[in-house]
Amino acid sequence: MYCITKQNVLAYILYLSLYLGVMIRPCYAQRPAVIPQPVALTQNSEVFVLNTDTRLYRSINIAESNLVFFNQYVRSIAGITLKASTQRTGSNLVTLTIDSVAVKQKEGYHLAIGNKGIQLTGNNEAGVFYGLQTLIQLMQPVVGKRINIPGGNITDYPRFAYRGMHLDVSRHLFPVSAIKKWIDILALYKINTFHWHLTDDQGWRIEIKKYPALQNISAYRNETLIGHKKELPHQFDGQRYGGYYTQAEAKAIVRYAAERHITVIPEIEMPGHALAALAAYPQLGCTGGPYQTATYWGVFNDVYCAGNEATFTFLEDVLSEVINIFPSQYIHIGGDECPKDKWKVCPKCQQRIKTEHLKNEHELQSYFIKRISNYLATQGRKIIGWDEILEGGLTPGATVMSWTGEQGGIESARQHHQAIMTPEKQVYLDYYQSLYATDSLAAGGYTPLSKLYSYEPVPASLTPAEASYILGVQANLWTEYITNTRKAEYMMFPRMLALAEIAWSPKATRNLPGFLTRTRVNLKLLKKQGINAADNFDQITDTVTTSSDGTLFLTLKSSLPNAQLRYTTDGSLPDAFSLKYTSALPVKKTCTVKAALFIGKTRYQDIYTKQLVVSKATGKKVSLQNQPAGNYNPGSTDRMVNGLTGNSRYNNGEWFGFSGTNMVATIDLGKPQSISSIATHVLNYHWQKMWPPVEMVFSISADGVNYQDVYRQTNFPLNGINTVGAKIPAVTARYVRVNAVNQGTIPAGEYGTGAAAWLLVDEFIIN
Repeated sequence: MYCITKQNVLAYILYLSLYLGVMIRPCYAQRPAVIPQPVALTQNSEVFVLNTDTRLYRSINIAESNLVFFNQYVRSIAGITLKASTQRTGSNLVTLTIDSVAVKQKEGYHLAIGNKGIQLTGNNEAGVFYGLQTLIQLMQPVVGKRINIPGGNITDYPRFAYRGMHLDVSRHLFPVSAIKKWIDILALYKINTFHWHLTDDQGWRIEIKKYPALQNISAYRNETLIGHKKELPHQFDGQRYGGYYTQAEAKAIVRYAAERHITVIPEIEMPGHALAALAAYPQLGCTGGPYQTATYWGVFNDVYCAGNEATFTFLEDVLSEVINIFPSQYIHIGGDECPKDKWKVCPKCQQRIKTEHLKNEHELQSYFIKRISNYLATQGRKIIGWDEILEGGLTPGATVMSWTGEQGGIESARQHHQAIMTPEKQVYLDYYQSLYATDSLAAGGYTPLSKLYSYEPVPASLTPAEASYILGVQANLWTEYITNTRKAEYMMFPRMLALAEIAWSPKATRNLPGFLTRTRVNLKLLKKQGINAADNFDQITDTVTTSSDGTLFLTLKSSLPNAQLRYTTDGSLPDAFSLKYTSALPVKKTCTVKAALFIGKTRYQDIYTKQLVVSKATGKKVSLQNQPAGNYNPGSTDRMVNGLTGNSRYNNGEWFGFSGTNMVATIDLGKPQSISSIATHVLNYHWQKMWPPVEMVFSISADGVNYQDVYRQTNFPLNGINTVGAKIPAVTARYVRVNAVNQGTIPAGEYGTGAAAWLLVDEFIIN
């Protein structure tokens, strides 16, 4: 903290430009907007002015490639080309050195910035590179060819060795130029691993010269699903889609990434997600085909035949070319979502089980993975697999990528195997960022920037010794619903900045308000780099609570600094003169609340809209005979009577899901009430394994023991949300029972045949 004087006016102007919403005042204390947040940062009143006379000295053990991106950025914002210096002393000098004694942590660096110069010392070349990325984030152009850099000292190093981002190019592929652009941004935020998902059911994206049909057939699909897979009937665009990366293009990306200290790890899926490969080489499947590259999204029963020697010959041939393209220590072999249906009836697979003395098809999958792992070991490589590779026994030396939750990573660590944490509900970038209807189509779920930032990669249940096996953390971008680069960038950024900070910065220093302040500054930096980043993280969000008298209390909030929140309850659009929100709104009757953020008369972010339904059931006690399961367990039955209904994206936490079991709920109205209508909603999305009930029955009771049926429904025709509403002659009762009979097992011929059907129900509305 320092006060304004003539000597530091320029520095003060710089700091004003660095921070959004900083108000002029005599004294201030602000931290530079560096992401990820450094381990230690101290500021002083000095400012280094980088200009056309600035010279740069690098020690002989620092490759020029470390400076490429840095020099490009300096030229792009100020038109300055730094001059090389053979001397490491003098003024107006940027000095780069490597000293593993002075900086002990791998990839670590130390920055000292003063009026006369900058000294950057790295533990290794990566440390120097990351120090330069921090300098880029500190820079702000001034008038003319000058860049001010605020003075201070930074000591920094990563928390985790593995800091990754995954990109699926099987569903939709992106040009080499876009991938290089994204690699630049990943490097800027100290991400050091690019996990490249190259093969799947919907397309094979890497050239394999020994198998040309992978390029001619597997790389293309006949058409692509339009809209979300849950929507029936499925519709298609009728357009052939596909392509692949040549080995030369892939090698160029690997080199480009390596210059920015990013390792590219390829993923070649096996034994499941193999339809594209089987379309070209049907003899590798259990039935011999014919097969077709998938045109829609999902999990498919046709997988590589584990009893066929030709399968392993093919995969070893493929991997031999892959490892010549990718020098990474690890090769990702998938291993997830492999149905065993075909293996159970395949003579070759059953013979393999018998010959290898395996217990079942799960151990057959383990055999498959171990065999591939052993081959890669002969080539000096290791495998990474999704957490399903734990099934049937974990392959020695395998690293587990824990995606279905944290349990796979926990089990792996307890078995003394390294694990990379990438749980779907916390760090998947194909999830919605907003609950507003305006958010772009996504796979499902809800992972706003704040939720991703709050994720802690080391599970609390692990001992310190077990926790040492957590190698790092990764965010995954699956591209079923991402058809172009702008949409990809919208889904990636700024959420990848949150991933970068939880992967690099000390746990104790993480702070969401501070991170959001720095993110707002970095949005400008991303825009300069041509990135179409999402900026909706300051949208209004809400919390609804209930009281036993049926009153709802709506709490609204936003992280946007200095904004006023104004609202209406009559459905009209709020403006700068609407009611100002100051505290939780009591809602005693059904209404639609709309709210907006204003700074002065200017509105920011989209309009918030929420319908609140108040009925005689609101805030009353609900008991369930069977408990909800999986992702559809909101945690408290209070949410069945909180005035909010579920949405068609089933990601707002209002749906209660029952897997294979009936939903039997009893609502206690507290005292006898006159009842003339009972309603709720159920979801019908067969492509999400969500089935309506066989029947739903509403019953009433005066004493909670003897019930009388008042309504029965057996037809739920809509593909989507079905309203179940009963108008009945007025009757007095205290208890209402809703009994929804689950479909049970998904019938033959339907998606997920044989699995337990999901039954989803939301709000109970009684009047």
